[in-house]
Amino acid sequence: MGAPARERPSRAGGLAPAFAAVRVRLGLVAALFVLAGLGWWWTAHQMRGMDQGPWSGLGGLGWFLGVWLVMMAAMMFPSVAPTVALYSRMTKKRSPLSPLLFAAGYLVTWTVAGLGAFTLAAVLGRIPGDVFVWDRAGRWVAGATLVVAAVYELTPLKDVCLDKCTSPLGFLLGAWRDGRSGALRMGAKHGVWCVGCCWALMASLFALGVMSLIWMAVVAGLIAVEKTLPWHRVAVYGTAVVLLTLAVLLLAAPDSIPALAIPGADPMTEMAPMTQMAPMPS
Repeated sequence: MGAPARERPSRAGGLAPAFAAVRVRLGLVAALFVLAGLGWWWTAHQMRGMDQGPWSGLGGLGWFLGVWLVMMAAMMFPSVAPTVALYSRMTKKRSPLSPLLFAAGYLVTWTVAGLGAFTLAAVLGRIPGDVFVWDRAGRWVAGATLVVAAVYELTPLKDVCLDKCTSPLGFLLGAWRDGRSGALRMGAKHGVWCVGCCWALMASLFALGVMSLIWMAVVAGLIAVEKTLPWHRVAVYGTAVVLLTLAVLLLAAPDSIPALAIPGADPMTEMAPMTQMAPMPS
């Protein structure tokens, strides 16, 4: 069943309908930002002293997924809040639970993506010889990851996925499902488009230090700029330039990158590469 007829405009209208919904649903948006703020606070507490630079150890599966889930809420809720507000405004019953289920479905998709990242890390960790150690291939793989992320910013697939994220009304009208299960499914589907839009940026976070609160904030900022500024092409090209610059610096002069923890730089600390999956404390 489609969305209510009164909410159907002739065109999707970009982000304008979503920002209009934000003004109407301020309480919901404020709640999402509060949850994001709590996520940043909790993540900062959990990750204190754990930044080991590129290819940081991910810990055990349960610990990683817990941290990853809170990280995604902290990083993504601010930029997805307009879409959730628009969805809430379009629902017939105005149930406070439906938009929260939409946000939960969104997080489920990102949790699956995190599980995929953990699985990939575990598979790569079985390669003999500690390939991802910084002074072996780790530095070069990190630089290559940033280059790949920059190139992906300019691909047609990135453009399609970003269009879905920056045209929330068009997405909602095309994917509408009624009921609470529909809210969950729509949120999960929106999360799929978001993963398609942002997976390369998240890969760059792993290449710079997934346990670094600073790099987490940088990546979250780039995602928010791409999703909320009206000049999408400028934002995407700007992100690509930032990633390429970081790649060059990482390969040529890593000491010049602020806040980058270089594995092995501190002789008093034993830095573990991503391939070492020792459990971390909660």
